[in-house]
Amino acid sequence: MTKPLVGRLLVCGVGLIGGSFAAALKQAKQVGEVIGIGRTAESMQDALSLGLVDRVETDWRTALQGVDLVLLAMPVGQMDVVMSHLVPHLSLDTVVTDAGSTKADVVAVARAKLGSRIGQFVPGHPIAGAEKSGPQAARAELYDKRRVVLTPLVENDDAAIDLVRKAWQVCGARVSTTSPEHHDRWLASVSHLPHLLSFALVSELAARSNADEIFSLAGGGFRDFTRIAASHPEMWRDIFFANRDALLAELTAYEEELARYRLLIEQGDATGIEKLLGIAREARVAWAQRQS
Repeated sequence: MTKPLVGRLLVCGVGLIGGSFAAALKQAKQVGEVIGIGRTAESMQDALSLGLVDRVETDWRTALQGVDLVLLAMPVGQMDVVMSHLVPHLSLDTVVTDAGSTKADVVAVARAKLGSRIGQFVPGHPIAGAEKSGPQAARAELYDKRRVVLTPLVENDDAAIDLVRKAWQVCGARVSTTSPEHHDRWLASVSHLPHLLSFALVSELAARSNADEIFSLAGGGFRDFTRIAASHPEMWRDIFFANRDALLAELTAYEEELARYRLLIEQGDATGIEKLLGIAREARVAWAQRQS
């Protein structure tokens, strides 16, 4: 029998992201044992019942024994506390990675907690979320043909990076690399800002006195634009604050573009607004074609 890529995997946060990672490795028969650890006993029991993990632990010392790879898949705001619990029991031959949507802040926490052992931490981010959360939302095919970005550190050795890259590739992901800073600027524009806008539109409409009537008239456009507003509030709260500067810069640029659209509409400039709409349409169609 061929030895699996990961003999023993520890997943902290066995929800959509962590649970899907475990499920994909299990489906590919590339993991020997999956251990789950997390904040709530109910969530861990759900992960166990669904077969996402083989056992659950509440103590980091026993959870980390014999582990080859650790995936930190909880909200980025928990990284400091979790790493504080993890580091004292971390073996020298265990590789740690994460699935956080921001990278510069996570790397800063990792450097502070791991110190000279920072080379054991390979930062990563699977760009494959969904509006649903929890173990029940996990599915083995979540990462199939989806992008996973690694932001390796100069202290990482090739073996550690290779293990994390291969683990994601086993899940069906397309893996690329960049720097933590570039990752955060890039994601602020195409992920963090769209989520903020979606949440803001829904919360503004929901606060109106005739909200029920408004929502009853909503159609496909509203559904498509606001799907991500059903995402996990704690996770996105942490992301917005973790990537505050880049997000605020993107929000400023967006507000300036909205002002252009507003002025054209106020002036009744049909030619001008159609030109902007055409530019946007062409860019969106080209992006969709590249994706397919």
